[in-house]
Amino acid sequence: MPVSRHQPLVLATLALSLLSTSAFADVKIGINVPLTGFAAADGKSALDGAKLAVAQANARGGVKGEKIDLVIYDDQASPKEAVPAATKLVEKDKVVGAVSGSYSGSTRAAASVFQAAQVPYVVAYAIHPDITRSGDFMFRVSAMGEVQGRGGAKLVQTLGKKKVVLITLKNDFGQSLAAGFKEGATALGLTIAGELEYSMQDRQFGALISQVKAQNPDVIYASGYFYTAGPLVNQLRAAGVTATIIGQEGYDSEKFMEIAGPASEGVLITTSLDRDSANPVTKAFLSDFRQANSVGADMVAAATYTAMQVLIEGLNKTGGKGGAALRDVIAAGSYDSPIGKLGFNDLHEVKKDLQVQVVKDKAFHRHSIISDAVLLAPPSKASK
Repeated sequence: MPVSRHQPLVLATLALSLLSTSAFADVKIGINVPLTGFAAADGKSALDGAKLAVAQANARGGVKGEKIDLVIYDDQASPKEAVPAATKLVEKDKVVGAVSGSYSGSTRAAASVFQAAQVPYVVAYAIHPDITRSGDFMFRVSAMGEVQGRGGAKLVQTLGKKKVVLITLKNDFGQSLAAGFKEGATALGLTIAGELEYSMQDRQFGALISQVKAQNPDVIYASGYFYTAGPLVNQLRAAGVTATIIGQEGYDSEKFMEIAGPASEGVLITTSLDRDSANPVTKAFLSDFRQANSVGADMVAAATYTAMQVLIEGLNKTGGKGGAALRDVIAAGSYDSPIGKLGFNDLHEVKKDLQVQVVKDKAFHRHSIISDAVLLAPPSKASK
């Protein structure tokens, strides 16, 4: 068969194409988020935050000129789904790093997969202490549950109140917060008048509220997510309970105010996102997120954006390399993020202040900032 006079040109073009593909291969980053199931609303917020961080990074040139490819798996906030999702990200997709935009149970399960593969895993808002204890490739950008709980106790003291009833959601999230709160309450001389629990499926709280009324607290420290906290707060106020209600990051959603209605007014939450922040990074994020998604950002979106931001910044420092090199530059970094100035300790827990937001006129606004280096200190390798 005769050789076409165009064949050298075709071969040269193919070679150039292959060279170009090799030189500018996409940098793959993974994320596990609950896109279906009970936590789908939080999953959407998390993914929207992650996508915004990736889009902005790609607009700036990606990682050293290479495009970032975000590989997404739905873990349904379930450990059973999280393990195969993490395994696919490692073995099939060959990601250089990953972010958790999911809850503690699924994140704990995925963590062991990423640790075994030595793939850095930056956790957005899952708060269980065992996550970073899985190994040195784990990082967390939000305060862990015990730290947030101690911060809640400090807030009670700051308000000049003492008698507290704990209402605890029976899962990793609620139990971590309760453990921290009780530790802080002991140190600060608070009185825990009662401890009550409820399950994730509960939406009617009549019996529980009767017990709260009998205990007559000054403050109710109630863990929950917006879809459990909304009905709980609504029913507490409808029953005539006037005690101050303190929630946490799980309340941090416009949907909490929609569900609780007027009963949400005056509720305090400890969280990571300050809507009234003067920090240009926070202000820009809030504006950009609303423009991109036509809704206000919640803590989940801000934390997942931050986790992605931390991972991308690390990849830019390593030139796209993962593994130990990426782990080490992330650990050594300091970050000006939408959820504050961050740095990691030797257990890769974050060191930061806690924001206190109050619901006022159907929106979250700054109430105060809890800044106590001793009380809010995360565990270290020496103390774990």
